[in-house]
Amino acid sequence: MKQTLIALLAVGAGLVFASASPTAEEDWKLVKQSNAVAIYSRPHPGSRLKEFKAIGEIDASTKTVHNVIDDVDAYEDFMPYTTEATVLEKNDNSMIAYQRLSPKIVADRDYTLRIEKKSWPAQFGIAYLSEWKPANEQGPAEKPGVFRVKVCNGSWLLEPAGANKTRATYSVFTDSGITAPPFLANTISETGISKLFAAVRKQAKEPKYQTK
Repeated sequence: MKQTLIALLAVGAGLVFASASPTAEEDWKLVKQSNAVAIYSRPHPGSRLKEFKAIGEIDASTKTVHNVIDDVDAYEDFMPYTTEATVLEKNDNSMIAYQRLSPKIVADRDYTLRIEKKSWPAQFGIAYLSEWKPANEQGPAEKPGVFRVKVCNGSWLLEPAGANKTRATYSVFTDSGITAPPFLANTISETGISKLFAAVRKQAKEPKYQTK
């Protein structure tokens, strides 16, 4: 429902990427603002569902937040709804990861993603970009009783906003197969994004992710 449902509702890791779309940048509309996270949406061509973008600050360095988001194997310990997360292949600038979500209100969902990573120098530190797209053909076969998500595109953009502060932008377009009216499915996505930011903020306080 990137990661974040970390990447699904909003993660899937859930889960949200900067999804490619011909829709103009100015079409984004603010739909919710709470807990210092601003959530925007816009129509996605050819779909009843919307794209989402969320922007919020995290009290940690971009490196620390990147370490949290990059720790896919630990998602089942802290990411909303995640019951299984496994890195299948990892290189310096990319990884292939499988995730299964248990949203409770519907049957389990799963997907395999290819995540591409970039970084570059920025004022106050390093900026990081993680973008993902489906790679189900490189993951486990479909399982009985588990809905296979085939549309899940998104990104995390982490920009330093100070010596120990990150401006995080989470973008996502996904179809988790929920048979609900569009307004309800979109509302579920908004809730999932809020939970996602809360989970990342909390996890960034763990010493194992923190670096100088």
